[in-house]
Amino acid sequence: MQLDERKTKILQAIIRNYLETGEPVGSRTISKYTDLNLSSATIRNEMADLEEMGYILQPHTSAGRIPSDKGYRLYVDTMMEDREREVIEMKEMLVERQDKMETLLKQVAKVLAQNTQYATMISAPQTHHNKVKFIQLSRVDANQILAVIVVEGNVIKNNILSVAQELSDETLLKLNILLNTHLNGLSMEEINLGMIAAMKQQAGIHSDIVGEVIDAVAEAIKADEDLEIYTSGTNNIFRYPELADQQKASELINTFEEKQQLTGLVQEALADESSETGIQVYIGNETPVQSMKDCSVVTATYELGEGMKGTIGIIGPKRMDYDKVIHTLRTLQTQLDELYNTDKK
Repeated sequence: MQLDERKTKILQAIIRNYLETGEPVGSRTISKYTDLNLSSATIRNEMADLEEMGYILQPHTSAGRIPSDKGYRLYVDTMMEDREREVIEMKEMLVERQDKMETLLKQVAKVLAQNTQYATMISAPQTHHNKVKFIQLSRVDANQILAVIVVEGNVIKNNILSVAQELSDETLLKLNILLNTHLNGLSMEEINLGMIAAMKQQAGIHSDIVGEVIDAVAEAIKADEDLEIYTSGTNNIFRYPELADQQKASELINTFEEKQQLTGLVQEALADESSETGIQVYIGNETPVQSMKDCSVVTATYELGEGMKGTIGIIGPKRMDYDKVIHTLRTLQTQLDELYNTDKK
């Protein structure tokens, strides 16, 4: 007999509960432990089937059940398959980095939160003296054009520019060639007044558009230097009694929502060069964030090359699984590094 989804979930719940408590598990416990919304009677019937199939044992009459070797084997095999699937999913998400960095970082934070059952954060990569990679002007309507500006790290900024009259396809093409010929590969420090004047002269009656694009480039580069932090798993805080106190939990959630205090944590992690691995562990009062004094915080620095660095952080109770957290962060560091090197080839 094959295990259906319901039996599989009940078996997993029995094993997880037994691993945590060391006590035989009864149907009433499972009814509270799973998300199946089944009655105790239904669960008892399923447990009887699992026992007949050899996945669980009843050590004493009227006692709950414990996993058998066969049950443990299925649990471990399934768990390993799930972990491999998570790694594949994370790699697939990382491969999509070129499409949109923001979506990627949010997904990485979410996967980390699901995998660790702690709260997570990740900052967008920062780099100074960003350079322009590409500019594309396209028509929105008769009085508006869209300026798409791509800077180092494949960070994309969109700006809507107003125009006095509709621009022809030929004019847009000429402006795109003019802008990319002069600006590609340059940082704002390298775009001088003489260059801007020459570009405006070549643009003729459309010189004002060149000026607006230059302003948009400056804003894009400046905006990229502003720290963006994405968070996930804040509700995981309530899983741990020592953090679930209403005031403590409220302060922590507020920190994750407002994010200003997280900036200091990110900047300290990026500035700390004492660790060769780029991984830092803050326990209790060691953390620079006041609301996290009852937590442990593990951060890792990731690098996408060309000086582009960001910080990944995992926040949980002081009794967090440090080994798993550090291993997860090291794996993610490696994947980001491999992704960047693959993109360069």
